[in-house]
Amino acid sequence: MTKGPIQAEMEALLTAAFSPTHLAVINDSAKHRGHSGDDGSGESHFTVEIESAKFAGVNRVMRQRMVNKALGDLPGERVHALAIKARAPGE
Repeated sequence: MTKGPIQAEMEALLTAAFSPTHLAVINDSAKHRGHSGDDGSGESHFTVEIESAKFAGVNRVMRQRMVNKALGDLPGERVHALAIKARAPGE
């Protein structure tokens, strides 16, 4: 499966913000075809799995806020749903 432009943009933004030791941006849009929020683009629902030292000592809610901030207008504007699994190395 090829990456779409939104997925590639998300990867670039997260890499720049967090220098992750692990990053997976998974396009879940096919699972939601025809559901609310499916805009037909094939890039409406994602899961982000990210590991970065920048998450050390930071609680789960703040980690999610950090990821959303790094993604700018993508969540809520161009991405309908985003699941975030953020951890520090060794967790």
